[in-house]
Amino acid sequence: MIMKNIAFLSLIMFLSTSVFSQEPATLVNPFIGTTNYGATYPGAVVPHGMVSVVPFNVTPHKGNEYSNTNSWCSNPYVYNNKWMTGFTHVNLSGVGCPDLGSIIVMPTTGELNVDVNEYGTTISNEKAIPGCYSTKLDRYNIKAEVTATTRSGLSRFTFPEGKANILLDLGHGLTNESGAHIKRVSENEIEGYKLLGTFCYNSHAVMPVYFVVRIKRDNMESGYWKFQNKLPGARHNWSSTSDTYKLYTKYNKELSGEKIGTYFSFDAHEGEQVEVQVGVSYVSIDNARENLDAEQTNLSFEQIKQNAFDYWNTELKVVEVEGGTKDDKVMFYTALYHLLLHPNILQDVNGQYPAMESNAILNVDNEERYTVFSLWDTYRTVHPLMSLLYPDKQLNMVRSMVDMYKESGWLPKWEIYGRESHVMEGDPALVVIADTYRRGLTDFDVETAYEAMLKHANTIEDNFIRHDNEFYLKEHYIPFVKDYDNSVSQALELYVADYNLSLMAGAMGDKATQKKAYQRSLGYRKYFDKDYNLLRPVTEDGKYMEGFDPVQGENFQPVHGFHEGTSWQYSFAVPHDVKGLMRQMGGKNKFVQQLNKCFKDSLFDMSNEPDMAYPFLFNYASGSEWRTQKQVHDCIRRYYKNSPDGLPGNDDTGTLSAWLIYSMMGIYPVCPGDMNYTLSSPVFDKITIHLNKDIYNKEQIVIEAQRRSADDIYIKEIKINDRPYNRYFISHKDLIENGNVKFKLGSSPK
Repeated sequence: MIMKNIAFLSLIMFLSTSVFSQEPATLVNPFIGTTNYGATYPGAVVPHGMVSVVPFNVTPHKGNEYSNTNSWCSNPYVYNNKWMTGFTHVNLSGVGCPDLGSIIVMPTTGELNVDVNEYGTTISNEKAIPGCYSTKLDRYNIKAEVTATTRSGLSRFTFPEGKANILLDLGHGLTNESGAHIKRVSENEIEGYKLLGTFCYNSHAVMPVYFVVRIKRDNMESGYWKFQNKLPGARHNWSSTSDTYKLYTKYNKELSGEKIGTYFSFDAHEGEQVEVQVGVSYVSIDNARENLDAEQTNLSFEQIKQNAFDYWNTELKVVEVEGGTKDDKVMFYTALYHLLLHPNILQDVNGQYPAMESNAILNVDNEERYTVFSLWDTYRTVHPLMSLLYPDKQLNMVRSMVDMYKESGWLPKWEIYGRESHVMEGDPALVVIADTYRRGLTDFDVETAYEAMLKHANTIEDNFIRHDNEFYLKEHYIPFVKDYDNSVSQALELYVADYNLSLMAGAMGDKATQKKAYQRSLGYRKYFDKDYNLLRPVTEDGKYMEGFDPVQGENFQPVHGFHEGTSWQYSFAVPHDVKGLMRQMGGKNKFVQQLNKCFKDSLFDMSNEPDMAYPFLFNYASGSEWRTQKQVHDCIRRYYKNSPDGLPGNDDTGTLSAWLIYSMMGIYPVCPGDMNYTLSSPVFDKITIHLNKDIYNKEQIVIEAQRRSADDIYIKEIKINDRPYNRYFISHKDLIENGNVKFKLGSSPK
């Protein structure tokens, strides 16, 4: 563990000394979020890349002091684990369920051993920058460096003298699916596919990933392996490195199975560098090869590494920050880096991609087809932020979502590589589409999108997204029943979706839907129990659920009415009607008292999406805005830092990182669809947002803060374009058109 800590301190020293070349990619620390269940990874990837090359170190090893992961894990890498078994090439960042983490390449030395329980090694001297990761494989004295393009990965292994091996393991990973196929194409090339899916244990969400692996070396021995138990007393005529792995040293045609792999062995000279190329596709093996050839031919490792770094640098330059500490800048740009990991490019270089919920192969021209839409998480922060910072990308994401409807009949909810996983509650696609449209990003098939929104809201039988919709449409709430414990959290998500449907209906001139959807969005009042001043599950006959405990649900206890949270963690999650909730609670003072109790008594959970807007809600109670400034800064300092445990929980494909970006800039969209940002005091002295001029017709937004010390977090004065401004909300339109916000800050709220 000492070597790991030294390596991490070296990384921080590197970041601190280069901080200030002012190239934002030098300020990214990819190790942030790799412990404390942040579920991020430090591996090589480019923005929205299909491929990421990541050290895989979560394989359990009984009795191994270097492996601390002997339980369920949703990410391929955990910082405090030291035992690794290879580099994966398809991965998810920040998610709460395991999947992908597959196509594992591992270099070794010495006699060939293909047993994953035996060939692992400790690692040291880890380094990571955007687009590149490197480490030392201690057991083998191998230096491993990896980089990536959009659809391919490249590894460079520096070997000591002696026998060397490169293993391709298709039998392990994070996916809940098993099964793979491999075929030797030539002396140094393998092709095949691996089955992925069952994300969050949904048996429907299954898909293949196709690959081509090419070793840039000649004169190698190669073969396959397959897991197979030996029967007691049986005679066998194959060679084996253990009791369970059968080696195929002569057979070199094709092999299929659940725990299979291939190896390449050769005699290395001291310091010999061998590169391994991996191309990936979700369409076909031929496309995987085409992707690899198109993105790596005639490029060296160093050129690909530099291209990846430059790509990140260009994307991160959209926001320029000045002031704050070095750690503040690293936290900010790492959050922006995490924002751009998902959704992912799905189409191959020839434009082909797998259609949503079918076996069809379609083609997209002159735009990107995206996948991995964790919409329950991302509708709150990621997509509104993408609309501001990267509106061209956001438009393509919405086009992808609408195309998914055209292909499958439904908008996505939690889509992964063309399959719907049905994870979490609500109807979040409606929120993303309406919010994007209202921000002026209308260059998509709006008519079809609205058609899809109406289908989601109004279909009663066989509704793919809103199950048991008949009762909800009639009564405007979801009843608690004995075997259904997420009724309130499901309804709360539908209220936000219906609020956005109402807004969209208004824009489309559909006044009847506008009125009905808005009325449904206020159904949360049915759950409000004045005895607790909280939301409480309600049965089908309209009575409150008996045995209610408002703190039940902490630490993933079984909970009635709420998904992965307590009533306290959901009762303020009515972002579209905060003033109405305030009236339900008995007015402004009681609302503030109840909200303040949530923070004071540790009833708030920063890692739980419904809670994320809580610190900003004091702005709705005039005279208490200082509490928002206090709580936002407290959350930044308490839950975020420049270290592996620097996220409060699962990043959820960039959702927690997007919260940090907004909060450090001093603006926040409490309710997507509502075009008002609420204001808080920024961390930095100056933030310059470089706008997409083709879409917003403006060059930049500048947010400035005048302060005497870092303790000055309380707003004394706000000016917009040097004119006094006495509100704590500003519309998206005004922020862009006026373009300059200045805060004068002090050290006390008075």
